[in-house]
Amino acid sequence: MVHRLAWKAAMSDFGGLIERARGGDRDALESLLARHLQGLRAYVRLHSGRELRAVESQSDLVQSVCREVLHSLGGARCADEPSFRQWLYSIARHKILGKVDYHRAQKRDVRRLAGADDGALLAAYGTFCSPSQEASQREQVAAVEAAFDELSEDHRQVILEICVLGRSHREVAAEMGRSEEALRQLLVRARARLAMLLRTE
Repeated sequence: MVHRLAWKAAMSDFGGLIERARGGDRDALESLLARHLQGLRAYVRLHSGRELRAVESQSDLVQSVCREVLHSLGGARCADEPSFRQWLYSIARHKILGKVDYHRAQKRDVRRLAGADDGALLAAYGTFCSPSQEASQREQVAAVEAAFDELSEDHRQVILEICVLGRSHREVAAEMGRSEEALRQLLVRARARLAMLLRTE
């Protein structure tokens, strides 16, 4: 009962925020984005992969996503916070694919990422793994991302969709053509593989 009341309160809070944001309230928009910024940064870095991270400022990518949210929110169909999160991350996914295409076509380099909040990234990465507590934050971020890059495509997808995006097992199982039980087993194997790679690192 308590959890249900908390969920209703969160949904009500979200509804008020998104309506005010659509009405041009910049504080409401910033509050809305702040609720998802940590997960968005983690998603952008992990989904970008090693090559794009090396040549593209991840901070700029996140800012570009936020700017598009600002311009497109009025037409977005977001009935609740999960649908808003999926819409937000779909924008990020398209931005990343666009950058990959650009760099492959132009073969240009841009400045590397500077000044990232490694502590916030580690908190987001903590949803699916346990980085070492002995290394510096920057070293831990680099280790998680290097290990993540070594995973198979299915393993990367299931971790991103379930742990970072917070989507339901049923939705992701349907998209990946698996049963829910098979998907749960895939997630277990993906996290075990990641943990093994982190120990190796």
